[in-house]
Amino acid sequence: MDKNRITQLFGIKYPIVQGGMVWCSGWRLASAVSNSGALGLIGAGSMHPETLREHIRKCKAATDKPFGVNIPLMYPQIEEIMQIVIAEEVPIVFTSAGNPKTWTARLKAEGIVVAHVVSGSKFALKCVEAGVDAIVAEGFEAGGHNGREETTTLTLIPQVRRVTDLPLIAAGGIATGEAMAAVFALGAEGVQVGTRFALTEESSASDAFKQRCISLNEGDTILALKKVSPTRMVKNGFYQQVKELEERGASADELRELLGRGRSKRGIFEGDLEDGELEIGQVSSLIDAVIPAAKVTEQMMKEFYGAVKKLYILL
Repeated sequence: MDKNRITQLFGIKYPIVQGGMVWCSGWRLASAVSNSGALGLIGAGSMHPETLREHIRKCKAATDKPFGVNIPLMYPQIEEIMQIVIAEEVPIVFTSAGNPKTWTARLKAEGIVVAHVVSGSKFALKCVEAGVDAIVAEGFEAGGHNGREETTTLTLIPQVRRVTDLPLIAAGGIATGEAMAAVFALGAEGVQVGTRFALTEESSASDAFKQRCISLNEGDTILALKKVSPTRMVKNGFYQQVKELEERGASADELRELLGRGRSKRGIFEGDLEDGELEIGQVSSLIDAVIPAAKVTEQMMKEFYGAVKKLYILL
């Protein structure tokens, strides 16, 4: 991996990035992932500004390895969040859900490495124009908020690679080393892993949420709320309410009213499995145990090299 552009860019050992997920990725998870040789990210999307500052400082105390912060650009207090990231000298920022041109130049002027998450090749071109250091291309298998294009990861990666030669990280449906090898074959140089790290010991999600997710079967998650913001979630009581509204042609405002405030916190962080919004990826059906984050990194790299060796032998 010494020639891999993702490991070189971020100063990490393995080209694995832990996704910045709401209610899952606080300082404990980010530091554990970074200490394992991958890149841990603090998810700012579910944090008040001062809470983010606290998590950044605790992460610095828990690891001497590189870590970063994921920031949704639609965040209502974005100016304050960015000022904190700059003041606290966070080395790496992953942005999402917005125009990368808005903040990339300012962050890079502060010496911060910037990656941006996209759901399509046309958005990847905007990243090139914005001057980002790396692109995360995320397929709609991923949990939580998704692109409206509904493009799968195996389709998306080669299309993004076709339009840019920037360092490319694949995301969506990746929880194993074999999946990592597959997207590398398509042009990715690293992977961003959300669901598998959300269901680890260090994740700040509730135990009830974790146990529900490791019991999911194929087809137990679905993309919903398309009129508001396409979101992959577990089929539960809340989803059934969403489904009923969507089937009768409810407006975006009606769906927002049902969603209310704090629905994902209620489900993921507080463990309300029936009325909460349980955001998780399709790949959850492959996961059957809650393990330490370091074990995830170790297993993925072992599986990755095993898959590459197997393919070499077959050829």
